[in-house]
Amino acid sequence: MNNPVLEFVHRGDIVSLSNVPPTRTLLQVLRDDLGLTASKEGCNEGDCGACTVVLGEPDGLGGLKYSAVNSCIRLAHAIHGMVLWTAQDLSAADGTLHPVQQALLDNHASQCGFCTPGFAMSLFGMYQNHVCQGRTISRNLAQEALSGNLCRCTGYRPILDAAQHMAKQPPQSVNEADLLSKLELIKSNIRGLEANFSYKTPTRLADLLALRAAHPQAQIVAGGTDVVLWINKLHKDFAQVLDTTRVAELREIRTEAQALHIGAAVTLTDAFAALTAERSQLHSFVTRFAGLPVRNAGTLGGNVANGSPIGDAMPLLIALRARVVLMSVRGTREMALESLYTGYRQNVLAADEVLTRIVVPRPQAGEFLRVYKVSKRLEDDISAVCLALQLRLQDGQVMDAAIGVGGVAATPARACQTEAALRGQVWTRTLVEQAMATLRNEFQPISDMRASSSYRSQVLGHLLQRFWLESQGQAEVSLATLSLEGLAS
Repeated sequence: MNNPVLEFVHRGDIVSLSNVPPTRTLLQVLRDDLGLTASKEGCNEGDCGACTVVLGEPDGLGGLKYSAVNSCIRLAHAIHGMVLWTAQDLSAADGTLHPVQQALLDNHASQCGFCTPGFAMSLFGMYQNHVCQGRTISRNLAQEALSGNLCRCTGYRPILDAAQHMAKQPPQSVNEADLLSKLELIKSNIRGLEANFSYKTPTRLADLLALRAAHPQAQIVAGGTDVVLWINKLHKDFAQVLDTTRVAELREIRTEAQALHIGAAVTLTDAFAALTAERSQLHSFVTRFAGLPVRNAGTLGGNVANGSPIGDAMPLLIALRARVVLMSVRGTREMALESLYTGYRQNVLAADEVLTRIVVPRPQAGEFLRVYKVSKRLEDDISAVCLALQLRLQDGQVMDAAIGVGGVAATPARACQTEAALRGQVWTRTLVEQAMATLRNEFQPISDMRASSSYRSQVLGHLLQRFWLESQGQAEVSLATLSLEGLAS
């Protein structure tokens, strides 16, 4: 297989690299090939943030969109045609510190320094997306943006202080016009879709489907936040990679009268923004989905197709009655999202098919929606249990119910028995007590390092109890306040 030339902009210049294998990560290229060692290898799985870099790509409005991502779980070829910044690129040529660096220094926000480059890059992303746009960085915004970066020395208080003090430093701007002109030069050097290329990056849906039909053995990558873990941790190797993230049709979000159509290559950050724009109650949940660098790289379609039983997006989408669209050169088919899965990380996708779109119904009158994530850590952690519930209530009666569950079966699941027990009934305390028992008995979860089977079953009932209490106007109910035996009096 021939490896296509990898080109990106770094420090104002176009970098061209040949013979980069399809499974080589961006972090490996930075540290081993280019000698840019400020980006650190910590966990090598996207959890610690020490390897964070910032990528820039055209925003469609004449400027750049900036995204902090984990370079350890980003394939190198996935940054073709983008602008790259590492922690070594922030200070000016004369040594003047960038506002991000000065704020970290002034607030004593670094001790051992190993994690600091990652924090600096997440702060740089914030600086470009907020400070340079005249927007204030609140404490909550800073905490959400830094949730994917771990520090065990300084603690977060001085780092959060630094985030809020960046705007007080003398401003520095990026010459976006020059960078965009360089990106246009790269774009004009078309890499092509040669059959013997090891890394294929189609930009049109028709090309993607044709390539999938011709190369069903190729590994599909839709962000890489899980596939690259197979490379880093399981030492898997792929002779061919088919990257879906450049396909224009798959990057679209389209709002129609009845539904929101989210392309499979839309990042989790943008997909969640579209969902929370119409359902603001989802905000706290989606910010607990991994960390921002993972959400900036991962895609909604990749998360859905991956089908992990502890993937947080699927229970929510099931509760929203989402449908998925599968396409191949043979045609198109559509189905309920929960019907996609046949077993643990197994699905109905044919060898020549690609998931292209997720269709999410828009809110209806009387809709009451909540989604709960139970994990050992508040942020940047994997769920032990995830429960999403949507009820449509009218005059105190349950007109419809949809419940998605994660962490209790081999696949993301729909609680059909519990839905049936609720549908058409009067929404009362007694009904909820009965439904709690039904929900606990509907699944037989396993015990693992995250939680025991009995804990998961108990929590399911407690979360339904919490849902009831919140429907009665009791906000921010915690699991600790819930009765182990039933509804508190």
